[in-house]
Amino acid sequence: MSINEISKKFVLSKDTLRYWEKVGLLPAIKRDEHGYRQYSERDQNWIFYIKVLRNAGMPVSKLKVFLFNYRQKETAQKRLNLLIKQREQLEQQQAQLQKTINYLNYKIDHFDDKLLTYEKEKLAYERKI
Repeated sequence: MSINEISKKFVLSKDTLRYWEKVGLLPAIKRDEHGYRQYSERDQNWIFYIKVLRNAGMPVSKLKVFLFNYRQKETAQKRLNLLIKQREQLEQQQAQLQKTINYLNYKIDHFDDKLLTYEKEKLAYERKI
């Protein structure tokens, strides 16, 4: 598949794909006789995996470490630890987002009420009322 097709398929810019290749997140992509990138199924699997980890909030620097460890083959525990830490960070973000959603729901449900007191708003944020 061409870079245009991959860009559309994965909803990524061509610049992002080129950058990922340049910094080593993707293996060197094979080129056709005209020098255009041709993405194999294996390349697409890497793109999918990298995109998922980026969506999980993993920074490029950690992703590079993860992929370096992946290519070493003897570092399964290190990779597992990176994934566990990333999941923990996402769970913390999720909890924070849920608190914010709870607070907004409370504000919306009580929008026509007189001004809320600080204590009621704080309890709504902590989901205790």
